[in-house]
Amino acid sequence: MKNTIYKKEKLSKYSWFNLGGPAEILFKPNSIDELKNFLINKEINNKNIFILGAGSNTLFRDTGFNGFVIKLGKEFTNIKLLEDNKIEVGAATLDKKLADFACQNSISGLEFLSCIPGSIGGAVTMNSGCYQKDISKIFYSLQAIDLNGNVKVFKKDDIKFFYRGNNLDSKLIILNVTFQGKKGNKSQIQNLQDSFLKEKKESQPNRIKTCGSTFKNPKNKKAWELIKKSDCLNLTVGGASISDKHCNFFMNNGNATSSDVEKLIEKVREKVFLKTGTKLELEIKIIGEK
Repeated sequence: MKNTIYKKEKLSKYSWFNLGGPAEILFKPNSIDELKNFLINKEINNKNIFILGAGSNTLFRDTGFNGFVIKLGKEFTNIKLLEDNKIEVGAATLDKKLADFACQNSISGLEFLSCIPGSIGGAVTMNSGCYQKDISKIFYSLQAIDLNGNVKVFKKDDIKFFYRGNNLDSKLIILNVTFQGKKGNKSQIQNLQDSFLKEKKESQPNRIKTCGSTFKNPKNKKAWELIKKSDCLNLTVGGASISDKHCNFFMNNGNATSSDVEKLIEKVREKVFLKTGTKLELEIKIIGEK
């Protein structure tokens, strides 16, 4: 069996920022049984546990993570077409892969996922969305496991979704998700998906070391507008800077540390508050001890 437990694994390999120190243990289970056996091991009961998706919205601190990082393996990337235009998908599946699968099967409603970096488990956790669409609008059910190894099923009515989140226990590990689409026309679905991707390419940076939107949009406001209004565009800290294309995207220019990015975040947050009175909340996750 392929090794699934890695000691002192560099977390920079798993974050789109390409930053971060080592994890005490990185665990990549390839089955639900393997994950369950790991979780019921009493040695991990008092350890910090972090569930890692695609790393598209995660900044690991330079000190790394003192505990267990769990990243679901390839066996959790399955996609299956169900009846009534439902799709069951493993939590480690990339969002865009699901959007493409839906398109190929003429199922509409999932086109927006083509623009969201990350995996399905993270998308549900964050209630990810764009272009007036989000996960809550297509969610049907999910299967998850708690840290005691108990597998549970949650239906749509069991979960309350809100902007960039939901009321699920943060310690649950999502295993698979079922989405409800609608029967559609394949060419129309493809055209809508292409238009979303075109708009994203024109408005957001790509092929750079970033983790997407840094801050959530405050109610009835846009984070990027507040950042721009607060004269933050040219701010830098070490190798960290703000994208010229979209100022809510922070970048590792190649020689940044996690500390550089975090200090830049705090500097921007302070300037925005002093200028506008608005406290920006993070959309990205900062993991590890300072």
